[in-house]
Amino acid sequence: MAKQSEIDLSRTHTSIGSNSELMVQHFLVKGRVQGVGFRWFVQREAAEIGLRGWVRNTDGGDVEVLAAGEPDQLKDLALALGRGSRGSRVDAVVEHELVESEGAELKSFEIEGAW
Repeated sequence: MAKQSEIDLSRTHTSIGSNSELMVQHFLVKGRVQGVGFRWFVQREAAEIGLRGWVRNTDGGDVEVLAAGEPDQLKDLALALGRGSRGSRVDAVVEHELVESEGAELKSFEIEGAW
């Protein structure tokens, strides 16, 4: 069963070192995150971190992210999502841990639904 948690946006991240364990996380970012370059921000951050996956807008006004990588990489992405892009306002980031097989088909980090 998937774990769900809400990210504490005030926490700081300390790198736990290299870990070869692959994890897959689903994030739902709530707030003013559409129409402000948020998907491009997420794609850039995730690519710099070295994650595979995608980001897309939802019909409800949120942004959905699916990412695969090592636990410390996913923590870095979670912190970036909580900070948000310039012009965005992140109210909450809901996080679900998925089974590793759900990330098997993921390629380089992409923006879904972009022109």
